[in-house]
Amino acid sequence: MPINLDYKKNRVKASYKSLYLKDELVEKIDKIAKDNNSSFNNVVVSMLEYCVNNNK
Repeated sequence: MPINLDYKKNRVKASYKSLYLKDELVEKIDKIAKDNNSSFNNVVVSMLEYCVNNNK
C-alpha cells in the first residue's frame, strides 16, 4: 500500500518537534518531496501517519 501524500489545506492543532536525521535520509526524503511537488515536512508527516495507522 503506497503512502498517500495528503495535501492538507485545513490547518489542525499541531506541535513542533525537532528530529535529528542522517544526511542520507534527508536527501532521500528531499527527492521524494521534489518528485511529488511537495514539501519535506509534508512527506515526513505523511510517512509517519502511514506507519502509525498501519502498525499491526
